[in-house]
Amino acid sequence: MRYSDGPSTEREVIVAAGPARVWAVISDVEELAKGSPELMRTEWLDGATGPSLGARYLGHNEHPLAGKGRTLAHITEFEPERRLTWAVLDVDGRFGDPAEALERRMATWSFSLTPVEGGTLLRQSAVLGPGPSGLTAVIARMPDKEESVIAYRLRELGEGMDATLGAVKEAAEKAG
Repeated sequence: MRYSDGPSTEREVIVAAGPARVWAVISDVEELAKGSPELMRTEWLDGATGPSLGARYLGHNEHPLAGKGRTLAHITEFEPERRLTWAVLDVDGRFGDPAEALERRMATWSFSLTPVEGGTLLRQSAVLGPGPSGLTAVIARMPDKEESVIAYRLRELGEGMDATLGAVKEAAEKAG
């Protein structure tokens, strides 16, 4: 797989709680960071205090190889109890036009919730690209290893999703 193909991964879990309770957990982005191995904390921008269509927040991240950094998340889908999607944008604002920034996003992340017998099917997904990111910088240094670099990153993201989904499941079931 090549970066230009939009590599993706997803994970899912059944949560023994209704969609309203699961939504309450995943839409609390600050709390959600506690279950993530890379996202350390969030900072809402422009007066936002939580997710809504068009809301933005800074994500403060930490990775063992890449170190500390920030990302800019822009909520692109907001359907309470059904779907929450955000585009990860260039935090340095190289794309002043918001439409261009969304076209050049570094990644798109999403949660989807589906009611099932006994609870909620919660799915988390990530699609890399199409814009430049830290991963494209690594690929540029080792173009002959692009497929293995992407495979490694997708495995890493999947493990992070497993941790995040586990934390969401625990919080939603505990509160339910």
